[in-house]
Amino acid sequence: MDNRQFGALIRAVRVRRQLRQKDLADAAGVARSTISEVENGNLGRLSIETLRRIAEPLQVQFEVRGWWRGGDGQRLLSRRHSRLAESFAAFIGDHSGWHVEPEVSFSVYGERGVIDQLAWHAATMHLLVIELKTEFVDINEMLGTLDRKVRLARTIAVERGWRPNAVSAWLVVADSRTNRRHAAEHRTLLDSRFRSDGRSLRAFLRNPTVPATGMTFWTDANGSDASPEGFAAVKAVQPHNAATRRPG
Repeated sequence: MDNRQFGALIRAVRVRRQLRQKDLADAAGVARSTISEVENGNLGRLSIETLRRIAEPLQVQFEVRGWWRGGDGQRLLSRRHSRLAESFAAFIGDHSGWHVEPEVSFSVYGERGVIDQLAWHAATMHLLVIELKTEFVDINEMLGTLDRKVRLARTIAVERGWRPNAVSAWLVVADSRTNRRHAAEHRTLLDSRFRSDGRSLRAFLRNPTVPATGMTFWTDANGSDASPEGFAAVKAVQPHNAATRRPG
């Protein structure tokens, strides 16, 4: 759907719901002239957030899709996500006593979703929720989603016959200049939420006795070899013009 088609849909639904442009503008918190711009297909100067706010009162689903070299960009991201998942699962599996389940879907009291990886350490009855990200899009939404998964993790684990004494969380982000730059822009927020780095979490995997919450960049998402040098704490994020550290 191009800009003009999107604008035509907004207008059609607005008219169907017997709303004036002013009514929709008030509901979305924008100027009436902005609604007129959208309905005419002039979206260039508007943010994605503004377009979502306009679509929401009409119950119009708004999503952004990228295309690269004539193909759906989502396929490229899916391949990167698969490489990230496979590499990290292998890393967890190298540590004695851990069992990893990928793509764990859940439905708990109407809350639905998928945990990228759920790791269980039977000897210590410790559960690890793993969130994999090939790129930062909306950090606040990402944190909210991770919090929800951690909150529901015990219930999800019981369904598998696991009864955890403790739950930890690990955010694993594909290592790239863009992701490091975005992390640097949100350093204060991320530092407050993720207290541990890659090295301390590796120690945790060897002896998971104390809950840990951490974030690390993972170099293997793009097909390179992961190694200890590929880990980085949020506190180690460098400005966007600094060189990204790679395995030696």
